[in-house]
Amino acid sequence: MARSLKKGPYVDPKVLKKVSALTPGGKDVVKTWARACTITPEMVGFRFAVHNGRGFTEFSVLENMVGHKLGEFSPTRKFNRHGGKMQKDAEKKK
Repeated sequence: MARSLKKGPYVDPKVLKKVSALTPGGKDVVKTWARACTITPEMVGFRFAVHNGRGFTEFSVLENMVGHKLGEFSPTRKFNRHGGKMQKDAEKKK
């Protein structure tokens, strides 16, 4: 369910504080556990490391990511592959 327009997007104050202390386009990484934090235009150009439950996934924020959540770019599940005889046959041909 979407957040109320009256409240506005949820942005973690700790993440905003870390972003304001850095310069955009730098090599510094903002390390966070705040997966529910919404990406704002001030975050564009920064590198983030978001925790996925096991480790940190690094990515840089682009303009088209504004409005999405940080957790969307740090998957929590690892996809191995679909099984079955057809999959084995396809791997043998490669």
